[in-house]
Amino acid sequence: MQLNVMLADDHQILRQGLRSLLEKESDLRIAAEVNNGREALAIAEDAPIDLAIMDVSMPGLNGIEATRKLLDLKPHIKVIGLSMHTDRRFVTEMLRAGAVGFVSKDSAFEELVQAIRTVQSGQVYLSPSAAGVVVDDCVRRSSQPEANAFSSLTTREREVLQLMAEGRSTKQIAMDLGVSTKTVETHRRQIMEKLEMYSVAELTKYAIREGLTTLV
Repeated sequence: MQLNVMLADDHQILRQGLRSLLEKESDLRIAAEVNNGREALAIAEDAPIDLAIMDVSMPGLNGIEATRKLLDLKPHIKVIGLSMHTDRRFVTEMLRAGAVGFVSKDSAFEELVQAIRTVQSGQVYLSPSAAGVVVDDCVRRSSQPEANAFSSLTTREREVLQLMAEGRSTKQIAMDLGVSTKTVETHRRQIMEKLEMYSVAELTKYAIREGLTTLV
């Protein structure tokens, strides 16, 4: 039985490399390739996807939010996060979103295959560097949750913040999200009030620091 895999990464060369390598595994089939989170959600509605390899940092809708929405839509899909960064927030928020694996892009290809085999068997797979981050986070976590973008802002506010940081206008954001410009302006005001940041420059720095976007 073949496993239908979706590759979600905004770097085409990387996607093509992963495709060529994964297709050498007889039981893996690349069912879809997308370059952002919104495309991943659209494809998953109709395509037979069993597993998604999800880049954490993608334009429009990052991998963390895309994973959360994808699993709300299709709970059976297993998600493996893929990133150049093993920063604590990238790893822990990806896992909180529902991912069952996290692999660093610095890893050898064989490790990604191992991760796929591991999550196929119902277990969680973390690259050694990511595992260290998770252990450290557990040790350091206090009884009071740390304030960050994922605890301070709603899902829609995070989406708006990412698009703002990526230079989208109010009208463009409204079109992307299918809402009115007035709604976007309300979200923007609430974001600024919650974060006590009142300039796009401040908000952009914050979005990058929190892992909502890398602007790469």
